[in-house]
Amino acid sequence: MADTRPPVSDGLDPEKPRDAQVEHLDPLQAYANTKALKQDAKQATATEHSLSFWKAIVTYRKAVFWSVMVSTSIIMEGYDVTLIGSFYAYPTFRKKYGHDYGGEAGYQLSSAWQAGLSDAGAVGNIVGALANGYFTDIYGHRAVMLTSLTALTGSIFIVFFAPSTPVLLVGELLCGIPWGVFATMGPAYAAEVCPLALRGHLAAFVNICWVIGQLLSAAVLKALVNNTTQWGYRIPFALQWMFPLPLAIILWFCPDSPWWLVRANRLEEAEKSLQRLSSNPDADEIRQSVALMVHTTNLEKDMQSGATYKACFQGTNLRRTEIACMTFLSQVTNGGALVYSPVYFFEQAGINTDASFGISLGGKGIAFVGTIISWLLIPIFGRRKIYITGFTILVCALWIIAILACVPQFAAIKFVQAALCLVWLGSYSMTVGPIVYTIVAEIGSTQLRTKTVVLGRTTYYIGNIIGQVLEPHMMNPTEWNWKGKTAFFWGILALLTNIWAYFRLPETKDRTYEELDIMFDKGIKARHFGKYEFRDDDDELTRPE
Repeated sequence: MADTRPPVSDGLDPEKPRDAQVEHLDPLQAYANTKALKQDAKQATATEHSLSFWKAIVTYRKAVFWSVMVSTSIIMEGYDVTLIGSFYAYPTFRKKYGHDYGGEAGYQLSSAWQAGLSDAGAVGNIVGALANGYFTDIYGHRAVMLTSLTALTGSIFIVFFAPSTPVLLVGELLCGIPWGVFATMGPAYAAEVCPLALRGHLAAFVNICWVIGQLLSAAVLKALVNNTTQWGYRIPFALQWMFPLPLAIILWFCPDSPWWLVRANRLEEAEKSLQRLSSNPDADEIRQSVALMVHTTNLEKDMQSGATYKACFQGTNLRRTEIACMTFLSQVTNGGALVYSPVYFFEQAGINTDASFGISLGGKGIAFVGTIISWLLIPIFGRRKIYITGFTILVCALWIIAILACVPQFAAIKFVQAALCLVWLGSYSMTVGPIVYTIVAEIGSTQLRTKTVVLGRTTYYIGNIIGQVLEPHMMNPTEWNWKGKTAFFWGILALLTNIWAYFRLPETKDRTYEELDIMFDKGIKARHFGKYEFRDDDDELTRPE
């Protein structure tokens, strides 16, 4: 059935000379009215689909470099999140900031302070993420990133010199603001500067940065766990200073996103940005790429009203926002609060502190290798199949951990549960962990991409706050003391999330942004996205043979 939507209006009066009117339009609208635009956009679409992975690496190696540099900032958030979570089992940290409960419990941070310290950073993350969605549309990625790196450098002083738990909480809150910027900047920037052949890999690289940060954190804590002085916890805080300054110097020279420049009507600068992002750029290909960006931007302007947060919840954008939010929230409902940083779980299960940190360090190594393996899976299986298969494995691991917690406990059972945590971690790192960033980076419209990522990440932060409030209560021996039975709670949530994904998560592999716009506008079912074939009456941009 042919599309019955009215054609996109070019804003020109048919009764007056066309050429004279085009001269008075803004740059974006004027370019949209040139006769060559649609043909250039068609050619750019064909080029996107025909570009192989290795040719894309060679041609766009500069774009890869800058995407990697922007995503590297997320190492700092991964480092600190693991740091704070692991400090709850850290002897010197508990002695400094905790309370002596006596007996076997000894020094412990109360569940309220555990939740407070974890959630302070998350609250800061929400503020930073929402600010990123607002200020990046105005000032661009580069300016917002440099400002955030400067703010983080100052905030680290507070956590390093914190004399008490309340001051430490304030420091975590302030550090969380730039971390929220970094976490939402990385996938959005990667999606805008990389070609279709590299989009999934570079967005998934964000997860590697998380893992690197967690691996560094686990290694530092393992090395200092037996240090009984104040430096046992101060040195890990101080090491956060090794990131911001070198990264700020490099990113000073970072090109802004050409998509952002097109949306800002700065077409000449968009062309220059594309030239900086590619090696030996061809003038015709640059022009065609900008034409495709202009065409897609105008198509979206016709489909939606504005580029505000409100627009994310209107029309077809509501469905895209739902997918982004649920996909990011699944990083909480998958049981990550229990299994992803399991040192405290291991200790409460009866494994000694040194062995717990050793197992955690090994787990981070597994996560790193798993994320590398995910890069091999992404171009073969796509997004939907990787996500659902991986999540099914996570559900099974959680339920087995929970069932084992119900049988008579002995040493072997505890280590089997620990091993299942590592199985969960490896599976997550090969599937759900990295592919979430790819899905969220691709799912939003180009005008609302950063805001869609921000809303998804904010949903994660809110869910994580709730999870971090509940998890200490469930695990802490002075509270509910559920130990391994906590996996029942997370197993139920993970199962419900997997059911949602089956019915609502679409396949975005090998789809350009205007193709995704059209499929969402036509209301294609999630399970049919991967097999949908474009026809001439879908839009003037047709999928190449």
